[in-house]
Amino acid sequence: MSTREFNFARSRRVTTAELEATRKAIQAKLGIKLAPRRAGRPPKPASEKYQHVHILLHPSIIKWAKALARRRGAGVGYQTVINETLLHHAA
Repeated sequence: MSTREFNFARSRRVTTAELEATRKAIQAKLGIKLAPRRAGRPPKPASEKYQHVHILLHPSIIKWAKALARRRGAGVGYQTVINETLLHHAA
């Protein structure tokens, strides 16, 4: 291993207490209030709330949607492709 690489085998996870102490130190040093960290995707507006459903689809539909999602690039999942297709045909 070169001297420029980080040895992840010897690393450890940062604890919640350490993270909070770091956030407080940054706020004190810079004199600013940091927004709370939010995990996951940002919430959707009320007009775009989705309803969770369970649906069985033919494997060829899933294969098609996954292939199209891969072609469209990062950030597009196969469920998005299926949803957009259904919305297009329902409108």
